[in-house]
Amino acid sequence: MVGPSSSHTAGACRLGLLARNLVGGTPERALIELHGSFARTGEGHGTDKAIAGGLMGFRTDDDRIRVALDIAERDGLKFTFEKVKLGEENEVHPNTVRIAVERGDRKHLMLGSSLGAGRVLVSEIDGFPVQVHGNHHTIVLVAEDVKGSIARVAGLLADDGINIATLRVTRKHVGGDAFMVIEVDEAPTEAVRDHIRALPWVRWTHRLDKVSS
Repeated sequence: MVGPSSSHTAGACRLGLLARNLVGGTPERALIELHGSFARTGEGHGTDKAIAGGLMGFRTDDDRIRVALDIAERDGLKFTFEKVKLGEENEVHPNTVRIAVERGDRKHLMLGSSLGAGRVLVSEIDGFPVQVHGNHHTIVLVAEDVKGSIARVAGLLADDGINIATLRVTRKHVGGDAFMVIEVDEAPTEAVRDHIRALPWVRWTHRLDKVSS
């Protein structure tokens, strides 16, 4: 990894990579809100560079992280860093960031934390509570809360030879939108994503590439 810190640099880079996946590539604009230790000491540890590098697709061992802010400016990624308080210290992990990304008509908001030793946890996407660690290839989707939706999606993955490791569903209320997070053992193809996206009750779906072992 590019140092100096596994939590402030490697973990931050992985959070940037996950946010990048939500919009299908390098975002055109990003608002990055740093909380706690990320806000207080992140600049000295290269957290800003690491997140920008992740947004551009740099992995944790990519030396370009050291100059990621310069590369982002050169390549047209419009980014803003702000220091914020996202909650009380006993409620929000000190190494937490909220990232709003835009690319074309895609706009998503992600809340994630760097837990130490390069480990990460995404706890919220677009207002839905989730648990994404980046240890598996992951499919995320928002769909209408209809009967049989889980079985239909699982069947599409089985047809493509993809094994489900974990599957979690959250919803805001009965009959409203449901958010599904599916961790899988094999990397899903674009075709699988397109088949899920074509289901009439699915609003949007994206693949999140595995970012850590």
